[in-house]
Amino acid sequence: MPILQSILDDLHRRIKTGFALLVALCVTGLGHAADKTIPYAVKTVKDIVYHDGPDQHKVKHKLDLYLPEGVKDFPVLFFVHGGAWMHGDKDFFGVYSLFGRSFARLGIGVVVTNYRLSPEVKHPEHVKDVARAFAWTYRNIARYGGRVDQLFLCGHSAGAHLVALLTTDPEYLQPFDLTCKAIRGVIPVSGPFYFRDGFLTHVFGKSQKEASPLNHVREELPPFLILCAERDLPACDDKMAHSFCKALRGKGNAAEVIVVKGTEHISILASVGAADALANKAVREFIRKHTAQ
Repeated sequence: MPILQSILDDLHRRIKTGFALLVALCVTGLGHAADKTIPYAVKTVKDIVYHDGPDQHKVKHKLDLYLPEGVKDFPVLFFVHGGAWMHGDKDFFGVYSLFGRSFARLGIGVVVTNYRLSPEVKHPEHVKDVARAFAWTYRNIARYGGRVDQLFLCGHSAGAHLVALLTTDPEYLQPFDLTCKAIRGVIPVSGPFYFRDGFLTHVFGKSQKEASPLNHVREELPPFLILCAERDLPACDDKMAHSFCKALRGKGNAAEVIVVKGTEHISILASVGAADALANKAVREFIRKHTAQ
């Protein structure tokens, strides 16, 4: 565990010192390559407030929409960014804008949400914010042309953990009179699904087990497509992905793992967002399969 925490600390330092520029360049290059084959223009709606309670954060309680123009009743990908629960933003060097536009050009609407970060807040506030944003999406996306019965959750790294936890632990959707039946499918990308005691206490306090999606796996969950990089972080690698997949299947749920060749923890996001990449095609096929049912 000290080795794992050291790896995560190194990732934090890289993000804070501009490593995100590399991500942006990677996604941009793939996005330009995809433009030639995409039929739909994209409408962007920025900075929608999804929570206006007394604890409202002026920046973190906002989300963006990327909508395919000229399309009605499209499926929607609800995306949660990574950053080790301490960094990141929906406007992160334009990375997630490119991601959202890439799928919208293919006829899939995308929601990219912010959420509050540590050390300002600790678990479970991150996932509570994601639940608020999802509830807003469930109640409002039809006004923008999306299908409320075709909502797919997706997240990268910490975001993958948050969408998995939102799905597996019913506690977070209950305040909004929702259950996991409102989720058509889940696509966690390079996510950690289990934490040991003492891990990132400034993020999780003493709630590591409660924050572990693996501990909440139960029957009748939506299908999962679990992606990880060929050279991923130890906490997010194929061993973690397969352990989570095995637990899901053990409860009778549909789940599969895809290891994305030639990628690591950061570049996998570029592969998922590029229309001509195998990972992107796998995501689209997963959405097509579970909207056709």
